[in-house]
Amino acid sequence: MDASAIQNLIDKQKRLVASGGTRPLAFRMKQLQTLKSAVKKYEKDIMEALRQDLRKSQYEAYTTEIGYLLDSLGHTMKHLKRWMKPKTVRTPAMHFGSKSVIYPEPYGSALIIGPFNYPFMLVMDPLAGAIAAGNAAVIKPSEFTPHVSAVIAKLIREHFDEDYIRVIEGGKETTSDLIHAPFDRIFFTGSTQVGKIVMKAAAEHLVPVILELGGKSPCIVHSDADLELTAKRIVWGKFVNTGQTCVAPDYVLAHKEIKPALLVKLKEQITAFYGADPKQSPDFGRIVNERHWERLTGLLEPSKVVTGGESDRGDLYLAPTLMDKVQWGDKVMEEEIFGPILPILEYEHLDQAISMLNSRPKPLALYLFTANKGIERNVMEAVSFGGGCVNDTILHLATPYLPFGGVGQSGMGSYHGRYSFEAFSHMKGVLKKSTRVKINFIFPPYSDKKLNLIKKVMK
Repeated sequence: MDASAIQNLIDKQKRLVASGGTRPLAFRMKQLQTLKSAVKKYEKDIMEALRQDLRKSQYEAYTTEIGYLLDSLGHTMKHLKRWMKPKTVRTPAMHFGSKSVIYPEPYGSALIIGPFNYPFMLVMDPLAGAIAAGNAAVIKPSEFTPHVSAVIAKLIREHFDEDYIRVIEGGKETTSDLIHAPFDRIFFTGSTQVGKIVMKAAAEHLVPVILELGGKSPCIVHSDADLELTAKRIVWGKFVNTGQTCVAPDYVLAHKEIKPALLVKLKEQITAFYGADPKQSPDFGRIVNERHWERLTGLLEPSKVVTGGESDRGDLYLAPTLMDKVQWGDKVMEEEIFGPILPILEYEHLDQAISMLNSRPKPLALYLFTANKGIERNVMEAVSFGGGCVNDTILHLATPYLPFGGVGQSGMGSYHGRYSFEAFSHMKGVLKKSTRVKINFIFPPYSDKKLNLIKKVMK
């Protein structure tokens, strides 16, 4: 679609929302149920597309994409009626005779731009929030996962009116046209670099944005951690989806005393999960394309690789890799890895580790393994990050009761569960004043008596 066609579509969507057609609870519930039924209908097609684009196993495709979305839709449908209700809040005493109410209302036409790593779930889950909040939407799937993009386009086209929800496929030029258009809300998931471009373009029309970005998410392993369990949870969180997860542990920061033992456990868990040759494992996927494969293999330093490192350009394969004796200034520590490479750094004093973390951009996630409540409290209070886990990895994003989002360089805004509804809703505050209670001291002419009275009320 060219710019004029996009503008025409946005105008139609805005008229639809302004007409009130998307606002009734019954309409929203019907659309959410339609989406849920469509996902179930296309389950096999989605799994096959994920296999073709990312070599995802059926288990991983279902749990991290399809099943996750179905669960999210179920939660939204269960609670939507309550979320939609206007909320009465407290009113200050100076507004005696008044009532304060917050009305959630849809923004209008929302643009959702998805990434390649979870190409189905990370456009459809925000879409569920947009529908729940009463918006119309345009979806732009990732061009790096063409098979998934095609399935999404077919699913949406078959089940939804094209003036209500539309999928627009294409490359960078299409994305550029979309982000420069006057949508009412933009929801972007992707890299920090592209996030800046999206935000700059949105500023032209003062379009509010939600940016779900990334960063180098640290995993701190303190000296008292259960190393067997810690290694299992780190290896799973790091290498699920071949490390192409925005909240994957980007690097391990291990206490000096336990780092050698932790390395042994990490190696054991990689073999336990993926066998002696992970390339043959049906549970280990592939890098999305050759450009990202080249970027990742360029981060390897053979002298620091302690396990893994094997690669195959033709198969887009890169083995689960551990790198030891890594320093903060190494190339692998310059950018978010977003692949199956796990550097191991060490610390001796926690305060030094916290200071080093706080000198870097705020990450999307942080993970801490410790049995010490004092250590836990210290890290949680001292380090700023989007969200995270204590004694686990990545699972904080799998609950609809926690907001998920970044801070600073790792993004802005949050979603999941009720937070998705709120992400696509403008919270309109209204003061309802009684006509029976008449307070005249706020009106001119003013006097010292009125000033002294207002000073007693406003203090």
